[in-house]
Amino acid sequence: MAEPEVKTESVGTVVVAGAANLAIAVAKLVAGLISGSAAMLSEAAHSLADTTTEVLLYLALRRGARPADTRHPFGYGKESYVWAFLAALFTFVAGAGFAVTHGVTTILVHEHSGEYLVSYVVLAVSFAIESVSLARAVRQVRGESRRWDTTPRRYLRLTADTTVKAVFLEDSAALIGLLIAAGGLTLSHLTGDELYDGIASILIGVLLLVVAAVLARSNISLLVGRSVSDRLHRRIERELADVPAVDRVDTLMTMFLGPDDILVAAKVDFRDDATGADIEAAADEAERRLTGHFPEIAYVFLDPTRSRSPGRPARTTQDEAGRPADDRNP
Repeated sequence: MAEPEVKTESVGTVVVAGAANLAIAVAKLVAGLISGSAAMLSEAAHSLADTTTEVLLYLALRRGARPADTRHPFGYGKESYVWAFLAALFTFVAGAGFAVTHGVTTILVHEHSGEYLVSYVVLAVSFAIESVSLARAVRQVRGESRRWDTTPRRYLRLTADTTVKAVFLEDSAALIGLLIAAGGLTLSHLTGDELYDGIASILIGVLLLVVAAVLARSNISLLVGRSVSDRLHRRIERELADVPAVDRVDTLMTMFLGPDDILVAAKVDFRDDATGADIEAAADEAERRLTGHFPEIAYVFLDPTRSRSPGRPARTTQDEAGRPADDRNP
């Protein structure tokens, strides 16, 4: 079997994040054991969960990039969403579960944390390392958003490359978690009350729950078969309608087959005077137009259809809220 062609930039982002999280997890664990801080131990679990997540995301990139074969004619792109979903579940169970449980235990037991200096040093170093990892993810997000002619925020919300989204969200959550841990430690240090350390641990767990829920929901949507964004849908429809032999695009459906593979299927009403040769040429031109403008489009299927009867409405797809696609906001 041919070696999978993975997206180099995404692999680099995942590897950098994984290496950073592993180093930080060890440092936080040592600091947590020395100080007895619930927030530090929760942060260690957070970083360990992130490290495992990066391993699963790396598997997602490698497994999803395998070439198509006879049993999987559209390739293995959707398998990447399976591994990414498992990564989200691990964050939910291991990271968030430990943080919340340990925080509650600390509040109930009220055990003194002990030495604080080592925790402060580790938090500061961890913040610097996580910032480097996040900066790389941000560069990739900005580059991809420019390529798709959209904003970084919109790209993150709609991208089918869930590995990039996962690294960005996890690194952002890691920085926020470090600030929460620092706040909890400082308050406990100043007041001598471990309540704040326990609350910080619980807040870190809640933060992980939010990240895990967002990533799980995104991967489930892509596994089910998510369409492209409304704006891209309209652009594809315009490209098809601009083919000279095409009279009207009756139905257009799209689906992500993987982070970099889009399927386009359309029922097209060709001109009444178009011959079979004209239709074949138009289909070839439509595919050239679409793949030229959107390299991620891997498959284009056009189905010639009859002209609509006067009383027959055009078929439409629906968004997640059940509204017809034509009624969606831009």
